[in-house]
Amino acid sequence: MTGNDSFPPVPPESARRRLALAVLAAIALAAAVAGVVVGAGRGDDDDDTRSGVPSAGRGAPKEHISFLAKIVPPSAESRRRSGPAVPKSVADLARRLPTERKVAQLFVVGFNGTDTSADVFGRLARLDLGGIALSDSNYVDVTQLGTLANEAATIARERRHVPPWVFASQEGGELNSFPDLPPTAAPADLRNAREAGSEARASAKNLRALGVNAVLGPVLDVGSSETGSALGSRVYSDNPDELATYAGAVVRAYRAEHVFSSAAHFPGLGATDQSTQDGPATVGLGLDELRQRDLVPFDAAIDAGVPGVTVGSALYAFNDFTEPASLSREVDSALLRRDMKFKGVAMTDDLADPGITTLHSVPDAAVLALRAGADAIYISGGAGEQQAAYLAVLRAIQRGRIPRRRLDEAVGRVLLAKQDYGLIR
Repeated sequence: MTGNDSFPPVPPESARRRLALAVLAAIALAAAVAGVVVGAGRGDDDDDTRSGVPSAGRGAPKEHISFLAKIVPPSAESRRRSGPAVPKSVADLARRLPTERKVAQLFVVGFNGTDTSADVFGRLARLDLGGIALSDSNYVDVTQLGTLANEAATIARERRHVPPWVFASQEGGELNSFPDLPPTAAPADLRNAREAGSEARASAKNLRALGVNAVLGPVLDVGSSETGSALGSRVYSDNPDELATYAGAVVRAYRAEHVFSSAAHFPGLGATDQSTQDGPATVGLGLDELRQRDLVPFDAAIDAGVPGVTVGSALYAFNDFTEPASLSREVDSALLRRDMKFKGVAMTDDLADPGITTLHSVPDAAVLALRAGADAIYISGGAGEQQAAYLAVLRAIQRGRIPRRRLDEAVGRVLLAKQDYGLIR
């Protein structure tokens, strides 16, 4: 089952947002972290966080509780006590997951291979990884794609793990990881936002049917392939208002088909001198210039309920070119959270890109990203770097370099997004 046959569209503004606010307030209570919501862009000023976690099971389907019980089965001591000592909510699950599994939930990893013998499936069985990312190098045909995606879900079910995201980069035309699936046109070749929304909806419907439940996109950078943008045909327009309309149409299309999307590349790469896939990139615009131009489409995406924002790895004038955006508190915590009021999942761009690795090792970058405010860490590189990054984050938490409340905040956002998009029921 897929799309509207499986789930109703995810509404950008709903009562679930108030529930999510209360749930996340409970997770980070010790640090007075409140107002965390996943799945619907901005928070409401009227949201009431004083109620705490709602009563377990009130109005909730029985299968929701049994599913959580399968993810974290009760201990032997708990079984000896009276009553079902199992997680009763996502907040409870976030508190009760062991630290090792919480850390694993933050990682989205790429891999080499085209079948289920690929090493990533063994790692999914050992670790409760948050997600995998499929690329063109993993793709053979539609049947094989469905096999890979469904193997990830099967392993999670058999190992009693949280179901993983299965990401793809399917931007359109020659930019597709899966060339025989929609969308058929690259962003630069689309005629208008209505066509963009239609293409995105067709793409999401096909991906969801094959078990792909998340996309790395849409790209919302302001620029033009005709004027030599480093991002080429990935860019829809050099007009911020046109791009804002495009952002709203595409985000709503993905939400309608229940496919998680993560808008890229915050706070905007349209004015960069080169792609971060090629090396360190700089954007010479000040914060006021970014607000008038590059932040406009992200503002529209947040208003449309985008559940994720991918923070890019360029260096910016407003923080003196000192740290890539994805590793910067000034970007993640101040600009995205405080100023833009984004409450969803903040995801790093690929930490294996040269824009990062010429300045930091991948493990160090992963630690810096989480400390800065990232919730999901994307690494496309080899298994060795991915495992080293996981261990570096785990040790940083165990040794107090990353506060436990920061981990709980991040994993709480990830789990709430998974609940919002039907992975946790």
